[in-house]
Amino acid sequence: MVSERSLAVLRAIVQDYVASREPVGSKSIVERHAFGVSAATIRNDMALLEEEELIAAPHTSSGRIPTDKGYRVFVDQLTDVRPLSGAQRQAIETFLGESSDLDELLARTVRLIAQLTNQLAVVQYPSFGSARVRHVELIALSPERVLCILITDSGQVEQRLAELEEPVDEQTLGDLRVRLNDIAGGRAMADAADALSGEIDSVDPRHAAVLHTLAATLAEQARAQRQDRLVVAGAANLVRTEQDFAGSILGVIEAIEEQVVLLKLFGEMATDEHAVTVRIGRENASFGLGETSVVSSAFAIPGRDISRLGIVGPTRMDYSHSMAAVRAVARYLSRTLGEN
Repeated sequence: MVSERSLAVLRAIVQDYVASREPVGSKSIVERHAFGVSAATIRNDMALLEEEELIAAPHTSSGRIPTDKGYRVFVDQLTDVRPLSGAQRQAIETFLGESSDLDELLARTVRLIAQLTNQLAVVQYPSFGSARVRHVELIALSPERVLCILITDSGQVEQRLAELEEPVDEQTLGDLRVRLNDIAGGRAMADAADALSGEIDSVDPRHAAVLHTLAATLAEQARAQRQDRLVVAGAANLVRTEQDFAGSILGVIEAIEEQVVLLKLFGEMATDEHAVTVRIGRENASFGLGETSVVSSAFAIPGRDISRLGIVGPTRMDYSHSMAAVRAVARYLSRTLGEN
């Protein structure tokens, strides 16, 4: 069993090592932290921590550094995830609030997280896996040209132009609009595409182009939204921490570029909205990221599946600040996207 004081010594070692990148000795702990005990007592605590494999000596007669297991205990015991300052929260709202659409918002998000944490930042692009058709609208641009508009329950709008072989009047177009909404309304997009395709042979051949265009639009959109992708920023931050990795960071960069690796890792992390999840070192070994830590949180948009954002960096990381930054940005995204 590790005593409360030994846990406090572990916290001191983690904090000092993260700040200095230098192994931490008992003398420096006594000088920097108010434990009220002698260096010999601290050495005893450090010996116990080393026995429990929470710290290790990188060199003979050196100070100690945290192990992956030590970082895990530190994070699990972390009750003081210090909140961001008022200025930092205002910067988040100001910088992200200037976005004009979802693409720009996510691009700004990863840049902001990278700046706040000095780590590589990733955001999972939201998918419409659960979106359903709310309404289909048909607008005659000319007797042979109809604009087909698809609106989902998540607010997504898709437009396609249908070229008709025969002119269509407003009455016929209105009847067709009612029929299309009866068929597709309330269905998931993939199901709606199948349903519309099944109706093509039963409609007037002159109007089959409208049905075919809508069916193709729905099918295309359903396929596109199943292709998860990530937005990444801050690769230079990872390069700057190269000395924190025992070997080359090339393998880490390759694993990150292979987006399916991070998507699978995100898929294994908790999906509770606003919860912050941390995976440390060896916990990521099966993904080729055994020397990295991943801090992640979820955000959600009505009508879409839950997505994740986070950072990837060395295990020598300011976990408290990183967790606070990731959580704050995730909360802002959920709130803003829910309102818009």
